[in-house]
Amino acid sequence: MVNRRSRSALFLMEQLIVVAIFAVCAAACVKILTESFLIAQDTRDLSNAIHAAESGAESYKAVSGDIGKAAEILGGSSDAVDGATAAIVYYDGDWLVCGEEDAAYILRVVGDDPNAGQRSLLTGEVSVEKTTGETIYAITVAARKVSEG
Repeated sequence: MVNRRSRSALFLMEQLIVVAIFAVCAAACVKILTESFLIAQDTRDLSNAIHAAESGAESYKAVSGDIGKAAEILGGSSDAVDGATAAIVYYDGDWLVCGEEDAAYILRVVGDDPNAGQRSLLTGEVSVEKTTGETIYAITVAARKVSEG
């Protein structure tokens, strides 16, 4: 009978060790999956931010630097930002155009005033950032000013 108890104790100890090893492996897997999910979210945000910024830059170039028209094309509004006029478009968490109150991301297109000066080349800054202020992507764009006449 003594021999039977020692086998039961050994079996129970083996089972506890197996469960402990399984728990450690499961915790490691959960950590890795969580980190990969966060990396995937950041990658999705960067990809969508690049697409939005490129759309903003192309709109700015297409309308020869007219911020109001660029905002209209992008589905946003034009507003004064730091003394300059900017096209502002708000996106929700799924990267769909939305109002400011539902925004998770902001596209800003800030450019030179096409009516100021005689320069034929206008430059603009296009940036996409989170509503927390963290810039995801930014590019500089140049547009040829169309002379009237």
